[in-house]
Amino acid sequence: MATDQEEPGPGETSEILPARLVDGLPTTLHILVSPVGPVFPGMVSPIPLLDARMEKAVEESPPFVGVLATRAGVEVTDVPVEPRALYEVGCVARSVQRMRFPDGRPGVAVMCVRRMRVLRFVKTDAVLLAQVEYPEDVVQDPLEQEALFRRLRLSFKELIALSPDIPDEVERMVEEVDEPGRLVDFIAANLGKDPEVKQGILSSFELEGRLRTALLLVEKELDLARLGAKLQEEIRSKIESRQREHFLREQIKAIRRELGEEVDQHELDRQSFLEKIEAAGMPGEAEKRARRELDRMGLLPTEAAEYHVIRNYLDWLVELPWSRLSTGEVDVGRAARVLDEDHHGLREVKERIVEFLAVRKLKPDQQGAILCLVGPPGVGKTSLGRSVARATGREFHRVSLGGMRDEAEIKGHRRTYVGAMPGKIIQGLRRVGTRNPVFMLDELDKLSSDWRGDPSSALLEVLDPAQNSAFEDLYIDLPFDLSQVMFIATANVSAQIPAPLRDRTEMIELSGYIPQEKVAIGRRYLLPRQLEAHGLTTRQLRIESSAMTAMVDRYTREAGVRELERTIGKVCRKVAARVAAEADPGRAGQVTVTSENLTDYLGPRRYFAELVERVRTPGVVVGLAWTPYGGEILFIEATAMPGKGSLQLTGKLGDVMSESVRIAHSLIRSRADRFRIPEKLFRERDLHLHVPSGAVPKDGPSAGVAMVCALLSLLWRGKGKAARARVAMTGEITLRGAVLPVGGIKEKVIGAKRAGVKTVVLPRQNEPDVQEIPAEVLRGLRFVYAAEIEEAVEAVIGPIPD
Repeated sequence: MATDQEEPGPGETSEILPARLVDGLPTTLHILVSPVGPVFPGMVSPIPLLDARMEKAVEESPPFVGVLATRAGVEVTDVPVEPRALYEVGCVARSVQRMRFPDGRPGVAVMCVRRMRVLRFVKTDAVLLAQVEYPEDVVQDPLEQEALFRRLRLSFKELIALSPDIPDEVERMVEEVDEPGRLVDFIAANLGKDPEVKQGILSSFELEGRLRTALLLVEKELDLARLGAKLQEEIRSKIESRQREHFLREQIKAIRRELGEEVDQHELDRQSFLEKIEAAGMPGEAEKRARRELDRMGLLPTEAAEYHVIRNYLDWLVELPWSRLSTGEVDVGRAARVLDEDHHGLREVKERIVEFLAVRKLKPDQQGAILCLVGPPGVGKTSLGRSVARATGREFHRVSLGGMRDEAEIKGHRRTYVGAMPGKIIQGLRRVGTRNPVFMLDELDKLSSDWRGDPSSALLEVLDPAQNSAFEDLYIDLPFDLSQVMFIATANVSAQIPAPLRDRTEMIELSGYIPQEKVAIGRRYLLPRQLEAHGLTTRQLRIESSAMTAMVDRYTREAGVRELERTIGKVCRKVAARVAAEADPGRAGQVTVTSENLTDYLGPRRYFAELVERVRTPGVVVGLAWTPYGGEILFIEATAMPGKGSLQLTGKLGDVMSESVRIAHSLIRSRADRFRIPEKLFRERDLHLHVPSGAVPKDGPSAGVAMVCALLSLLWRGKGKAARARVAMTGEITLRGAVLPVGGIKEKVIGAKRAGVKTVVLPRQNEPDVQEIPAEVLRGLRFVYAAEIEEAVEAVIGPIPD
């Protein structure tokens, strides 16, 4: 740019500046204010004239004027404008045409020609005059400038293609622009939203910087345009899919009309549901709700999501057995026969079930307790429920509660949830199709709870006879009568059943089986079932009684018979493989399994009768323990070694059992003279008491008598004396030598019988519990009832010396 002399910096003065020309443009200009932001070279912009003085100045001024934008946050309402309210960089423009804005204000349309920068302002009474200069663009790296220009042009063309509101003529204009500055000005004028950003582009005379800023603007708009195009395509695709579906449906309707087969889906559904509602026998409230929901469904198009929600709800309502009952009557005699056919033993349990059914027959509306069968796994709790259903002619449904931790599993979800459905109770009733089935709630003691709720609380309403006549599932949201459902629950450990549920059920204890019962069950039930499961017949496989007895004694150790059934199944698989290998399996000879060749099918013996051998050593006795899987014998071993009188305990004993050992030790030491035990043994010997199966936790007070007998057997008269063979004991001990009663007597006696025990030592106060044990279990057993520890010691070790 050429100038005549050096000018001072920007400022204000009242001196009239001399007029000169630079490249045909004047260096002194009247200043117009652009209140809407900066203007750019090459653009036609409307500029408002604030008052008559400015109009007059524009009329009398040369064809060129200067245009400056107001600074951010500044509003100009009067002339002359304060210089500090304006930016210093703007455009020199040619006045093109006088005009008026829609609100009546006068204005002028100007054609912006070139960037200019104010050097100083001169105030007049009309408008601002300013001395200006026309800086040239600075290009620092021509190669970089060219690369930025090409990238900017490509991005802007892509933006034009993606934006439907940009005219196609703009793309031709962009193609014709060969000057980077012109392209940047065009983009800034049309895409710039922020006046400060636009002013920054206008004020920069470094071309590469302006190109970068413009490229950022374009890329930002391009990202938005791509996202908008993607969303528009998704919406268009959905609309087209729906339109296509609608078009096809209309075509189908037209075809059906031509064939005379037109069906109105609304009317078809309505008629179908009306017939089902009338046939369902619903109570008044349920029928009223069903008809109301049917009317709501009729107002919705079949394509609506709510239409299918209501339709599913109506499906549940009409298919529930509101009035359907099993026609079978309770025949007490038949029920007893069925229970005897399906289950061996369990006399007391079967008697209680028959009594329960007899009361139901005499008083059908009786609201009695819910039966809960408690016992170790494999003793037939679930199969008893099936037998009750068969004996009463009712449908049977089993619900497994093990691990259930969401109360919605019991009471369902509200219909407001996506995928909502009723709980297990309503689902089971719909499946069996009657209102009085036998409902087996399996594993009642395995319920859990977490943040989703407590299923045991939801079961309270189900199992309470005073409430379940109006049970409300959250999905159905109507009262349903469960009073005629026969609920039978099962559990392994009654103590683990939540107390409120335990209060609503009547516990029936199922003890484990003795070996003779297992053999009978194996021959009568398990063997025929396994033969059928493996495709064998009695002509192909025969298992002698001695082999069945050997399976029970040598290969199983359980309260129930599941392991025995798996053992029989293993034998059947071996025989099935041999039979299938024959050329003609139907002509294969019979395989006889005896106790002698049993190892050929089952391998080496797994369990040994070590009761007699293990108690031949002083310090070893046999205790009786209760477990969730039935009664078991428990070996207790004691030994002594040189030391300082310490007492060591091993075998993963719990706190209560550890206390029993210390009580036994203190009791024996306090009566050392009575048992002829030298005092120095307690000072010069360390005692070690161990309960084998050290990886299995053990706890409880019932081993107190056994602990005393083990230590006495070790220390008897200072030399030790082995306990009598085949004697087992249980009972809690006190520091004064009293023997206190314990629980689980029936299971412990059965466990003793199973292990080959001949004499059982029990607390005297547990004598009534023995009377409830079946006679076949008591046969061959001798009982000693002890109220004091001396009575137990004499039965286990021998007479106490005088």
